[in-house]
Amino acid sequence: MSIPVSYLAVVLIWSTTPLTIAWSSETIDPVLAGWLRMGIAALLGLGLLAVLRIRLPLNARAQLAYAYASLGVFGAMCCTYIASRYVPSGLISIIFGLAPILSAIFGMGLLNEPALRPYRWIASALAFLGLGVIFTDDVVLGRESLPGVFLLLMAVSLFSLSGVLVKRTGAQVHPLAHTVGALLWSLPGFGLTWWLMGAAPLVIDPSTRAFWSVLYLAIFGSLIGFVSYFHVLRHLPASTVALVTLITPVFALMLGHLLNAEPLTASLWKGCLLVVSGLALFFWGHRLPGRRPVT
Repeated sequence: MSIPVSYLAVVLIWSTTPLTIAWSSETIDPVLAGWLRMGIAALLGLGLLAVLRIRLPLNARAQLAYAYASLGVFGAMCCTYIASRYVPSGLISIIFGLAPILSAIFGMGLLNEPALRPYRWIASALAFLGLGVIFTDDVVLGRESLPGVFLLLMAVSLFSLSGVLVKRTGAQVHPLAHTVGALLWSLPGFGLTWWLMGAAPLVIDPSTRAFWSVLYLAIFGSLIGFVSYFHVLRHLPASTVALVTLITPVFALMLGHLLNAEPLTASLWKGCLLVVSGLALFFWGHRLPGRRPVT
């Protein structure tokens, strides 16, 4: 799979993932829905590995890469699934827009990447200001939404840290094998969390959109999405991979409004615009008129 095709797949899948996460948790416990998603994806992935005769490395470096990747698969996704009960699906994508900024900050400390230039700090402040505008909108977020906001901030932090740590290992693992390894590592975490939160019974009803959302997320959100993500992560800097979050918030907001009747207020659009503008400045601020090229 070429890098452009993989990149496009990540954009499309990440745009629809927030809404389908919300749908999958409507009649199924959110942690259990995540566990089912990752379990189905892991089984399909193991089958593909066998059919395509791709080896699943089990050496120490590969296992470390799987473990780091599971911070994003289990840690970030588990927080996101629980948060979906508290916040609109479109907000999930907006908060995940912080991923490029956090990836760059983590990259400075863990990958010895260059320190952020002044315009990037301004861009970061602009993005956080956008979140602040959204958080003041009582129509979108009430007091009962605070746990969801906290969980999403934790999720995007774990997601960003995961990508940087995977890059740091330098493990040369096939993207499909990397995905399967990360999924397998994530399963015990989901199971333990489900048990600690009361072990809600599994209710499967094929007539509900929750059932089909779980299947969609297992096949596309986890298997194809993660394979594409790890493929581009292997060839591009972690902060560049997270550039897709510049595009997905607008798509996710529109899908949430059109398909899930989520509110679209002026404050929400203003906040989203500030976040996206901050991200644009973060990545392309060096091209501003009057700036010297970075050598």
